[in-house]
Order: sequence, then structure tokens, then C-alpha cells
Amino acid sequence: MVSFNEFAKLDLRVGKILEAQDIAGVDKLYLLKVDIGEKVIQLVAGIKPFYNKEDLKDKLIVVLVNLEPKTIRGFTSEGMLLAASTEDKISLIGPYEEIRVGSKIH
Repeated sequence: MVSFNEFAKLDLRVGKILEAQDIAGVDKLYLLKVDIGEKVIQLVAGIKPFYNKEDLKDKLIVVLVNLEPKTIRGFTSEGMLLAASTEDKISLIGPYEEIRVGSKIH
């Protein structure tokens, strides 16, 4: 079990995907530029088999922004997008209604 205090440490924000780029030689990953309000961060996300990069532009998503950065395939990922998944599908998690980029998820 995760305590409420541990959960409260997570900083979840609404982000807007500005750009999705292929990573050379990698079939499953995109390099994303995501606006989280006060800055633009870079994410490496394993969503390429499920989303065309053109469809990702301007999409609002939920991002864990205070995750320790990690280098993946030579690129620094500065957070993690949230998604639901089954064996054959991934669905990005985002707000149901239009809301300001950077809004905090409670």
C-alpha cells in the first residue's frame, strides 16, 4: 500500500504535446516535447505502435513531472506520461474538458 503522504509527493500536471519525433532505429519509442506550463520538457514514450506522431500534436495528457530523469536510448526523459493499457492497446490519459496547460492534478 502507498500512504497518502507518499502519493502527495507525486506532481501530476496537464501537459500539451508540442511535437513527436521518431528515434532512429527504434520501433516503439517517440521523443516528445511537452509543454507543462512553466517549461517544455522532453519525454521518451513507448507509444509509437499505437499513435501516429501527427495525431499526438496538441494532445492534452497527464504527466508525472517530478520523476527522476532517466536516459533512454541516449535521450533524457524528464517525466512520464500516464496511459491505460491492455495487451494490444494503449490509451493516453488526459482531461475530459479543455483546461490550462500546467494545471495540477489532485
